[in-house]
Amino acid sequence: MEPGPNPKPKRRRGWLRRILIALFILLVALPILLLLLFRFVPVPGTPQMLIGVLSGDDVHYSWRDASAISPTLLKAVIGAEDEKFCRHHGFDWDSIGQAIQSHERHPKKRLRGASTLSQQAARSLFLVPWRSWVRKGIEAYFTVLMEQLWPKRRILTAYLNLVDWGHGYFGAEAAAEGYFHKPASALTARQAARLAAVLPDPDGWRAVHPGPYVTWRTGDLLGRIRVVTRDRLDACVRP
Repeated sequence: MEPGPNPKPKRRRGWLRRILIALFILLVALPILLLLLFRFVPVPGTPQMLIGVLSGDDVHYSWRDASAISPTLLKAVIGAEDEKFCRHHGFDWDSIGQAIQSHERHPKKRLRGASTLSQQAARSLFLVPWRSWVRKGIEAYFTVLMEQLWPKRRILTAYLNLVDWGHGYFGAEAAAEGYFHKPASALTARQAARLAAVLPDPDGWRAVHPGPYVTWRTGDLLGRIRVVTRDRLDACVRP
């Protein structure tokens, strides 16, 4: 009696097909669906917020449209984090090149950040804050999707709402209320500059009673706010 066909190759092909379908849903269909949805409705939370809640940490978060956030804060963040925001398509290749060259000169130092506001918004929306090259690659992919599906004003709005401002405050509204006891729409220019100044290390630097570096950085950013206004570096996010 001749043996029948071996069913194992069919099973392997079935599993491979299921894995490919799952990867397509996870990496293509679901991100596109979420980006299309969150282009119009507030984001309910992020993976980092969820980790904080599950860890028992205080998490303060309230979504606000760009019209309910001080325009000075929008300018301060552009001046502090990404002056080319309105000109690039997700990546600042000059800054990336400079960061790589700096790392080659000083390989023992950690590679300095060259992330744009778009990259940071995509990272906050989809990913956890753990550093790895795999995460950077996925972040770049989500950045491309975000730049294609969202206008610049929405990207900056998401960034301002989702960014970690330290001590459990996520977003401009929570940070303004927590640090200055006022809504984000009522921030003064100096308060906006101070919030932007502490973004690189919001848990280590103080927005209230700042130290010498944050005080200096705040003054520098007040000047940059004027440059952003003068040179229309915020043109793509103006209403």
